[in-house]
Amino acid sequence: MHKTIGILAHVDAGKTTFSEQLLFHTNSIRQRGRVDHKDSFLDSHTIEKDRGITIFADQGVFSYNNSTYYIIDTPGHVDFSPEMERAIQVMDYAIVLISAVDGVEGHTETVWQLLRKHKIPTFFFINKIDYEDSNPTAVLQEIKASLSKDACHLTTGYTEELIEFIAERDEALLEAYMDNGFTEQLWTTKFKQMIKECDVFPCAFGSALKDIGVSEFLEAIDKLTETNYNSSQNFTAQVYRIRHDESGNRVTFLKLLSGKLKVRDEVTIGDALEKITQIRQYSGSKFKTIDEVKAGELVAVTGLTVASIGDTIGAIHHKTHFDLIPTLKSNVVFDPSIHVKEVLKSFRLLDAEDPSLQVFWDEYFQEVHVHVMGVIQLEVLAQIVKERFQMDVTFGEPKILYKETIEESVKGYGHFEPLKHYAEVHLLIEPAERGSGVTFHNVCHANDLSIGNQNLVRHHLLEKDHHGLLTGSALTDVKITLLTGRGHNEHTSGGDFREATYRALRQGLEKAKNVLLEPFYDFKIKVEMDLIGRVLSDIQQAHGTFESPENIGDKVIIKGRVPVATFMNYSTTFASYTHGKGTLNLLFSGYDRCHNQEHIGERIGYNKDTDPEYTSTSIFCAKGTGYKVPWDEAEKAMHCL
Repeated sequence: MHKTIGILAHVDAGKTTFSEQLLFHTNSIRQRGRVDHKDSFLDSHTIEKDRGITIFADQGVFSYNNSTYYIIDTPGHVDFSPEMERAIQVMDYAIVLISAVDGVEGHTETVWQLLRKHKIPTFFFINKIDYEDSNPTAVLQEIKASLSKDACHLTTGYTEELIEFIAERDEALLEAYMDNGFTEQLWTTKFKQMIKECDVFPCAFGSALKDIGVSEFLEAIDKLTETNYNSSQNFTAQVYRIRHDESGNRVTFLKLLSGKLKVRDEVTIGDALEKITQIRQYSGSKFKTIDEVKAGELVAVTGLTVASIGDTIGAIHHKTHFDLIPTLKSNVVFDPSIHVKEVLKSFRLLDAEDPSLQVFWDEYFQEVHVHVMGVIQLEVLAQIVKERFQMDVTFGEPKILYKETIEESVKGYGHFEPLKHYAEVHLLIEPAERGSGVTFHNVCHANDLSIGNQNLVRHHLLEKDHHGLLTGSALTDVKITLLTGRGHNEHTSGGDFREATYRALRQGLEKAKNVLLEPFYDFKIKVEMDLIGRVLSDIQQAHGTFESPENIGDKVIIKGRVPVATFMNYSTTFASYTHGKGTLNLLFSGYDRCHNQEHIGERIGYNKDTDPEYTSTSIFCAKGTGYKVPWDEAEKAMHCL
């Protein structure tokens, strides 16, 4: 049986030390490494050793009883949480470590929400019980209050408390207990089922550093987990990671969901067919090559060039969308002697490995931009670029990633007809739901515009993020419908419909009421009762909103929503006035109307009329000469009206 177990936690809760213990107890490593000694097996990258934090979601492999386990040690720092989220998609079970000293921390709640979204069965390990000021029982109560009332204390054997806890959740089991007493096999089967269906969340106590309770917890994990993968079905796999090895080979990490995979097999990826040239099984930074793998296994393959992170490949093709999206962008600063194409080439390799970077060339500002979670990520990126590409780069100060949308429906018209060219496009642009992005609809008749040209219009609308008029930020949350259009049998050539489509989109935006959007956090703050006034005042000053505070014992919980721009650095202030005793959880919750649109527009200084990629002016032709028609006169000049 193959089981993939993820190890997750807030930073410094002891994940890597715990993972080392599991590998040591199963004879997978000869000695236990430590993060502070810079010799841990899974934090093998130089940057991880230097910084003492996990940055990459590396995996270890061990065998225990009759099962093969793949453990994934995920980053705990918020700046690298997209790496953690990508690993979650292939986990069969998760173990969340919580410090018996610090309790449930901000990032713990983010991890928990992601695990619930992906329906990953979860165990808790309350770590650091050897510390003098630890209180594991209080932390268990905090887990029940803050995360799930269905958490239970996992002990060796079945205590009366555990029996009662399980029986409360299964009437048939309770009746069997009343009639026939306790039968361990039946109760273990039911307990295992409840765990797998995410009805209960067992919680053990221990110390990873002192090796207290780890082997007992491993035994419980082995007994209470199961997987049912089918190797006789058609091949399907999930891509969860991409790396490039020292030879420059693209290495694609897969979780086999069904079927088998052999070297030299051809794999379907969308419309493409690619051949597997090598199969590797990684443990830490080392790997061994194998010829065949079955459903349930985690492997890395070479030979795939078009698969990207989040793809399901093989018999089923699906794309996973991730929640943890960067809300900041930064420009790459490099020596003018380095050609920009070299910089872009290097960063696009990194973009394949971390798609949240969304590397792009900004034509308007003539800069390479990346999307990031925070400053620590930028520091690490600079180190990675130096190490891998021998290139010294720095980054500009991170700025908020704004977006734009419209408030009312408009029609946009674009015509492109310089001599021996011809294309015309009519669009309906409507505001759509927040978070829906850009969607395309088509009511154009084939008699008016060929199917091939209709598809070109669709392609050009969806091929990239389009600039809004206020700040040049990406247009989003709009439904764009192709109403009609026209081509010419002789004169329409490549690129004409791109020009007409962009002009139609831009002309419509010129007529629209444009709205600037900014990213927001959902926040959850827990503080002592006497600090509530300070917290509410800070939220209001940050242009946030909040629900009615909730009292839990001597603490108060405040939930609400606040702009990222005004709260992104609040954690330092919060830690200072709460003396590290409060809890602040921030989770990106999408985009909404910007609280200071006019100020941001002035600060960015975007000029819609000088953007080299866009114009709202149409081009017509008369007597063999092309002439321009400005956006406010273009509609009357269209040929399809």
